[in-house]
Amino acid sequence: MTDHSTRVSEDTTHYTPADMSDRIALLFVKFLRFIADTFFAKRYGHRAIVLETVAAVPGMVGGLLQHLRSLRQMEDDQGWIRELLDEADNERMHLMTFIKIAQPSMFERVIVMLTQAVFYNFYFFLYLFSSKTAHRVVGYFEEEAVVSYTRYREEIDAGHQENVPAPEIAIDYWNLAPDARLRDVVIAVRADEEGHRDRNHGFADSLKRGVQPAGAV
Repeated sequence: MTDHSTRVSEDTTHYTPADMSDRIALLFVKFLRFIADTFFAKRYGHRAIVLETVAAVPGMVGGLLQHLRSLRQMEDDQGWIRELLDEADNERMHLMTFIKIAQPSMFERVIVMLTQAVFYNFYFFLYLFSSKTAHRVVGYFEEEAVVSYTRYREEIDAGHQENVPAPEIAIDYWNLAPDARLRDVVIAVRADEEGHRDRNHGFADSLKRGVQPAGAV
């Protein structure tokens, strides 16, 4: 893993919608953002838990459906399936990390389960209908994640959020320093989200051109 403990990125790249499906994808993500802002406000640790519960779904759904497609078409996926599954696992590790930090209540755990159940089924059928739109949704979703983690870091820097010690699971996963703090974790997670943002927008662009995406080399 890469040591992100001293890297502070300010990359807030936004993909401008190019067609109606892009606009629908962006509006859907903005709607989710509105719900998150209304429900969690500046409780960024708890927001992260729900955010990562949703974020861990698309890679697994996409990986499953592309796996089945590869079997049906009897053609190689060029590493795309593995990258989607790796993305899902990376988001799951984000969730495991913030569970240690935020300690969600039973009510919040129920919200997580309900959110996951609804979003999984929605995304599954969206991917079946239009994988391009599905990846664009993830690209925009990750844009919002980058913004959220940027604000989380700013709240820590301003002293509004306690810069607690990083949990052991985060130190091991991102190869952080033994004395790493929450700020280091947020920077590492934000860097991951930047990568997922760019890759999913890239997947959507490839599908729009009628080109089967390939995994990262």
